[in-house]
Amino acid sequence: MHLNPYGEYAVLLAASLANEWPEDRQGIETRTLDMGMTMTFPPASGDHADVRAVIDEWLEIVDETDPDARAALLNTRLAESAAYPRLTNHDGEGWHLHYRDDVPSMPFVLRAIINLGTALHLVTRGMGRLGRCQAPPCTNVVADVTRNGRQRFCSVRCANRAAVRRHRARGVLTPAAVDAATERQFVPIRS
Repeated sequence: MHLNPYGEYAVLLAASLANEWPEDRQGIETRTLDMGMTMTFPPASGDHADVRAVIDEWLEIVDETDPDARAALLNTRLAESAAYPRLTNHDGEGWHLHYRDDVPSMPFVLRAIINLGTALHLVTRGMGRLGRCQAPPCTNVVADVTRNGRQRFCSVRCANRAAVRRHRARGVLTPAAVDAATERQFVPIRS
C-alpha cells in the first residue's frame, strides 16, 4: 500500500486549472489525466461550470494571506468535501487511501482532492507557499513546491520580467536615462 501524493499533484492541478482554464469538460479531464489522476468520470451536463466553481472557491484560499483565516477557510472547505479515509484499489494503482466518499462526479472528486491536497501542501511545506505571481500584472497562482521555499513567480518569463524591472528601478538603463544620455551625446551638426 502507498499513500497518495495528494499534496503536490493536487495543488499543481488546481493551479494549472486556475491559470489556464480549459474550454470544455474534455479539457478538464485531459488536464487531470496529464497531471497524474487515473480516474475518469461519467459526463454530467454541469461539470464544466461546477469545476469552475470548485476552482473559484479554491482561489479564495489562495488569496487569503492571513494563515489563521486561510486555515479556517480551508477547514470549512474540508468539512464540506472530505470524508473518513478508506482503502481503495482502482485503475491499476494498487491499494491506496481516498479521503472522500465514492461519488463518481468530477466536481465532487476534484473538490475533495484539491482541498485535501491544499491542506497537506500548506501543513507540510508552509502556510505561505501558495499565492499569486509577484510579477505584476500577472495574477497566476504559484504553488511553491521548490526545495528552498522561495518560488515567487509562476514562470521563468515572469521571473525575468521582475528582474528587469528591479534592474531598471535602480536607475540603470532606464528608458528615460538612455534617451537623456543619447540627446546629450549626439548634438546635431548645423550647416
